[in-house]
Parts: sequence; C-alpha cells; structure tokens
Amino acid sequence: MTEKARIVLADDHPIVLDGLRALIKAQDDLELVGEATSGLAALRIIKEQRPDLAVIDISMPELNGIALGRRLADDLPAVKLLVLTLHEDRAYLKQALDAGIRGYVLKRTAAENLAAAIRAVLSGGLYVDPAIAGRVFQPNAKNGGRAGSESGGLALTEREAEVLKLVALGFTNKEIARRLDVGVKSIETYRARGSEKLDIKTRAELVRYAAAQGWLADV
Repeated sequence: MTEKARIVLADDHPIVLDGLRALIKAQDDLELVGEATSGLAALRIIKEQRPDLAVIDISMPELNGIALGRRLADDLPAVKLLVLTLHEDRAYLKQALDAGIRGYVLKRTAAENLAAAIRAVLSGGLYVDPAIAGRVFQPNAKNGGRAGSESGGLALTEREAEVLKLVALGFTNKEIARRLDVGVKSIETYRARGSEKLDIKTRAELVRYAAAQGWLADV
C-alpha cells in the first residue's frame, strides 16, 4: 500500500478546522497528524511531527502564517507549506511566495481545490488558486506587461516559454531536462535567455509572470 502523505492543519477558527479535518480524512492518500489554532502552536506541532505538508491560515494569533512560513523555511525546509486564506489581493500572495510558501488557496474554494492543491505542492509544484491567479497577477508597466519590453521587445521562443513555465511550477533544471529529453546545459541556456528577455531576475518575479500568462491555471 502506498504510504500516505502526513498533513498538519492550522487555523484559529474551529468551524474551518472541522471542515479541513473532514476534507483531509476523506482522502485515501493523506493522513492528518496534527492540528493547531495559533501560529506558535502550529510551529510546535510541525517541529514535533515533521509532516510532509502543513496547511496554515495567514491570519492566526501569536504568529501569522507568513511569519510562520519564514520560520519554517529556515528551520524545516523539507516541510512544504500551503496557505488557506480569505485574502485575495496580490500583496498577500507576493508575501506568501517570497516566504517560500508553495500553495495559495482561498477559503471560499477550499472544498473544491484544497485536495488538488495539496497534491500539486507535495509533488514539487506550485499552486495558486485559479479564482485569483488571472486577476491578481495582472502585468504592470514596471514589470513588463509586454514580454521582454526592456530588451527590445524580444518574444520568447516556444522552448524558452516551456522551460520557464516548468521552472515556475517548481521543477529543477535536471527534472526539466529529463521531461523535455534535452541536456541540462540546454535547459540552463533556455532559462537564462528567457529570463533575460523578460528582465526577470528572481524566481518570485517569474512566478508572478507565469501566473499572469495563465501558465499556473492547470497545476
């Protein structure tokens, strides 16, 4: 039998926690190993249980989800993190991504999306709730609504776009090389060339661009 992924839940609303518990227990491949109703309690339980993934609320007492994410990125980088939140604006999403959180799910869509989001993050990908991906990540003038606008308007080749999409989804250069059946050096070249065209210097910027292009909608 396949080993179940171990999950910790953290939310300060008992009704929400009840719903999350039921969602997790309904999945054959997931196992609930801990619950918390505050940020500090979540930190303690996650350190004790060392789950595969923790679902955390952004707005929690004592330690909010973003701060908790930063602590865990330093202390337990192997634990993958997914936030469940009411917040639908880009500021919270950017903070979550910058903190190393790999999944962003709205509470209003959790019943439909949470299980898929958990599996996407567990498999090494990134999940942004489809309800906000297109709306929150609108290209702006500073970050180049036009691909490569600051480098002569150069368009991405199909292979460059393909590589950057997979990078945004969390795949390593080696994994992308295997997936596309090309050499790692070629992947590095496509990645560097595409990033230069888009004037993208960090992974967080790439994720924002990918979401604006709709690349993350089918994660």
